Amino acid sequence: MFERFTRGARATVKGAVAQAERAGADSVTEEHLLLALLEQEGGRTSFAVTSLGLHDRRASLDAAFAEARRRGGLTRADTDALADIGIDIGAIVSRVEGAHGEGALAVGRGGRRWWSGHRPFTPGAKTVLENSLRVALGRGDRFIGEEYLLLALTAKPGVVADVLAEHGATHATVRRALYGPDADGGQGHAKAG
Repeated sequence: MFERFTRGARATVKGAVAQAERAGADSVTEEHLLLALLEQEGGRTSFAVTSLGLHDRRASLDAAFAEARRRGGLTRADTDALADIGIDIGAIVSRVEGAHGEGALAVGRGGRRWWSGHRPFTPGAKTVLENSLRVALGRGDRFIGEEYLLLALTAKPGVVADVLAEHGATHATVRRALYGPDADGGQGHAKAG
């Protein structure tokens, strides 16, 4: 599948690996894919990310991801569902951190050393890559551009989609930012222009 990736999409995947390395993460996650997309310059995806205001709110995105990691990777929907049955995740996190230190429940950080320098992709990140192919095929393209990675990130339920939605970047708004107000719902090619 990697052979179908455009130069920009390949740079995004390599950038995600670099993001994981800088963060000291054991594996490459969906968050790392998004952060690598935010670093891309030029092209349709960079324009869409800028028009949605995500570049200007990078600190807010980072804080939202840090809070999600602190909650053990639970989405807002998970946290709300647990609250509905009387489980206060905030209280649980506070008690665990009180006993074991700040960040005790944080996901994506580990003490293992990667002697080979290889960081595997999490199942969620692999799903995003696979879904980017589905998005491309659904649009009638044989290549996978970084815009399809962004659309796949917004379409897959989870922390990244939640954080993006909290910042105004839903699947629909990203599609409109990429293809214009007359975006055709992902079927066929958008009008040139």
